[in-house]
Amino acid sequence: MSRLKELRIYVDKKINKIEDVDKRISATAHLYGVSLAAQMLAKKRGLDPELAAMAGMLHDMYAYKTGSYEDHAHLGADLANTILGKLELTTTEETDIICSAIYHHDDKASVDSPMDELLKDADVLDHCFKDSSKPVKEKEQKRYDALCKELGL
Repeated sequence: MSRLKELRIYVDKKINKIEDVDKRISATAHLYGVSLAAQMLAKKRGLDPELAAMAGMLHDMYAYKTGSYEDHAHLGADLANTILGKLELTTTEETDIICSAIYHHDDKASVDSPMDELLKDADVLDHCFKDSSKPVKEKEQKRYDALCKELGL
């Protein structure tokens, strides 16, 4: 079984514990959406698609686990580190790459490592294309415009 598939099984079990059906569906759609967008961007940018997809699957797990988005990126990086350590799916270096991307993913205005930037961009793509009737958030507009240019949209 692939590492990504094993991680998705773990995430699915955790997400399926969310009692509110709408929240559970939203969580699943968002994590899988960001994971897919991350994998595609990684291929385009010459980064590791599997690590990108894994970061996408874990990036908002803290918020879904606790119901709070307060400092969810930083606390989510700690949770991801714990999950990856428990599952023993990644090397220390790979875990650090994934956790750094999660740690930085909510700061859309700053520029960080290539994998950090990729996760921010995947998150923006999912937010902006999930419901195109909603306006793009101000904090995501610049990144969204750059992504549309990069992808020829």
